[in-house]
Amino acid sequence: MLFATVAPLLGFAAAVWYAAATGAFGWFDAALLVGGVWLCGQGITLGYHRLLTHRAFEADPWLRNTLTALGALSLQKSPLDWAAAHRMHHEFSDKPGDPHSPHTEDGGVLRGLWYAHVGWLFTGHIERTDHARYVPDLLKDRFAVGVHNVWHRVWVPLTFLIPTAVGAAFYGATAGEWGGGAFRGLLWGGFGRIFLLHHFTWSVNSVCHLWGGREFESRDGSRNNLVCALLTSGEGWHNNHHAFPTSARLGLRWWQVDTGWWLLRVCERAGWVRSVTVPSESQISRRLVAAEA
Repeated sequence: MLFATVAPLLGFAAAVWYAAATGAFGWFDAALLVGGVWLCGQGITLGYHRLLTHRAFEADPWLRNTLTALGALSLQKSPLDWAAAHRMHHEFSDKPGDPHSPHTEDGGVLRGLWYAHVGWLFTGHIERTDHARYVPDLLKDRFAVGVHNVWHRVWVPLTFLIPTAVGAAFYGATAGEWGGGAFRGLLWGGFGRIFLLHHFTWSVNSVCHLWGGREFESRDGSRNNLVCALLTSGEGWHNNHHAFPTSARLGLRWWQVDTGWWLLRVCERAGWVRSVTVPSESQISRRLVAAEA
């Protein structure tokens, strides 16, 4: 956990310093960073979250495994660990037993914010979560179990080796800078990508349980936050999600940007996705907080 939280921060700081000191930052570095955040972000929101944890849709095996792999490359633990912790979060949301609620810690808002954002990662909650209780369905998923069994040994190194190799190949082919290209790939496509993606994801646990609007009744403090939604492909519509946990669509209003849902619709039209769960208008109306009261 110390490596997963501190190394990306130091690597991102090194990337910014290196770019400022040498001027070595171009469109390809930006593409590695932004494209990597977006791709692995789909692994979290569509793969780990909407598909594996909440079973909000079904996908062809190749797509299911691809999304699972992208989630594993996000350095947010294995699919079994992630899904188990998140199902536990829904079971005890903002109550004692919730692994990452900002409302269960004494010491005020700032302490709660820190705990929900990153502090909870050092409590051992993830490692102690009972897989047999929380993810019995995923224990039957051979690919997810395979990823879990070798996550530390295979997927953690891969998440750094892949962008390093891509950077070396691109800059070596265009400017003969294999070593420099590998270093830039590691910094921007490796550490920088993970740093941003981590904090975008963690903001849903912290910010979206403290600040934002509440359109629907839920038994917790979940909030809808536009900024978080834009950074996480729709995950910031967190009050919507807690009101309708099995919905594949998180942005339930036309103006609520949910790029994860847009991509899912494309996959559905292509025939790769089916059994997509979305609440009906009557279900939505019944859960409104005040408009119907």
